[in-house]
Amino acid sequence: MAIDRRTMLKGTAAVAGAATLGGPFQGLVAAPANALGAPAFRDLRPIPDLRDGKVRLHLPEGFTYRSFHDTESPVVLDDGTILPGRHDGMAAFDGPDGHVTLVRNHEVNAPGAAFGPVGDWTYDPMAQGGCTVVNVSHEGHVAAAWTGINGTMMNCSGGPMPWGAWITCEETINGPDVGPDFTGTSNIPLTKPHGYIFEVPTTGRASGEPITAAGRFAHEAVALDPVDSYLYLTEDNYGFASGFYRYQPKQHPMESGHIDNDGTLQMLAVKGMPNAHLEATQRDRASYEVEWVEIEEPNPTFPYTPGENAPTTNDAAIAYVGNQGREQGAANFSRLEGAIYDNGVVYFTSTQGGGPAEESDGPIGNGYGNGYGQVWAYHCRSSRLELIYQSPSRMVLDLPDNITVSKRGTLVVCEDNSQDNYLRGLNRGGQLWDIALNRVESARTGKPRYDDEFAGSTFSPDGRTLFVNIQASAGMSFAIWGPWHQHGV
Repeated sequence: MAIDRRTMLKGTAAVAGAATLGGPFQGLVAAPANALGAPAFRDLRPIPDLRDGKVRLHLPEGFTYRSFHDTESPVVLDDGTILPGRHDGMAAFDGPDGHVTLVRNHEVNAPGAAFGPVGDWTYDPMAQGGCTVVNVSHEGHVAAAWTGINGTMMNCSGGPMPWGAWITCEETINGPDVGPDFTGTSNIPLTKPHGYIFEVPTTGRASGEPITAAGRFAHEAVALDPVDSYLYLTEDNYGFASGFYRYQPKQHPMESGHIDNDGTLQMLAVKGMPNAHLEATQRDRASYEVEWVEIEEPNPTFPYTPGENAPTTNDAAIAYVGNQGREQGAANFSRLEGAIYDNGVVYFTSTQGGGPAEESDGPIGNGYGNGYGQVWAYHCRSSRLELIYQSPSRMVLDLPDNITVSKRGTLVVCEDNSQDNYLRGLNRGGQLWDIALNRVESARTGKPRYDDEFAGSTFSPDGRTLFVNIQASAGMSFAIWGPWHQHGV
């Protein structure tokens, strides 16, 4: 039996900050942390990987998994691509011959030669991020894999589209027109500006053309409302306030079968509360009426002379789009990351939300936000924003990142912190519990990699298998299956 930092949760339910919701969380209510008993299914135990018998995950009894595409050793895809690491956001689709098709991000930063073959699907031949497409069985056996798009940068998360495509997001505004980023690396070798979203099909390859009207900022995730056609976008602006955006294409994407580049971009504001500090600790059942302010210049370019240092700093560029919204009263969030649409609601995470309000408008070295994480819900039909979960301490929920939703309406939350990382479940009754614990060790050094984050959680279309990544320079993917209904998922 795994004994770890969450032993303290036995006999408790960490439901601080829950709120009444419509949709799949109907009936979720705030409750004190000791009001509900923790069910026995929270216990995790070491389970050997079917790939080689090594223990890489702790899971509930009755669950099985297989890892694949472990880049601690070189992996060559069908098109000759040397698979990069930094496996991040991901979505699952029906694939050929009973397989599942995964489209998976690789969050690689810094200028350098694009991975994989170069062609029309290559946006910038001097950028190292992109997506790979994988046809895999429900039990983690890879049938085929190839580069879906390359020449992009810091592909963090994104979102699945109902017509069979993935929107991948660049979490950066690097480009030859912008000064060095937080790493101090020059952007001059880049050939194009970055900070965009791209559509990647589940078959073949992408066009390599960005959707520039959806903004140039530190994109994290997207979630499409198939009814009203809005594409909701999160921003993970580490050192500044982040915003929650929506993009409305000119054509309804459920009719056109793609996201066009002729729409309008807006940013969320709270009615009657200009520049609301939503990164700060919220009251139980916090609920806000919202409005949307329009971004007049969603795709800025900055003056520069090719081959010389850009006059625009990275700090100024990364806040440029968001500042347009904040000048009109848009709300402040902390590091918005994962997002998912379900039954008229967009759920999204605020990674460092829930602590004392930020006072500085300038860059903040430890990230904007002083808390341990929040989960928000935006009700698309009523234009209402609600807090559904707020972590009371890092021992309960520590820096939530990517999220997905099961067929039963349970949220699966990936943690991204510097200690033990878990997959967590958040159910309709307001209970938070453990689904998986990272116990990956380096095959090269034998040292633990427990602080490597979970990312890209996504269920197969039939709900049978949960696919998830370990995001690290030596990344890997997992297929996990078992009696989900017995585990509240």
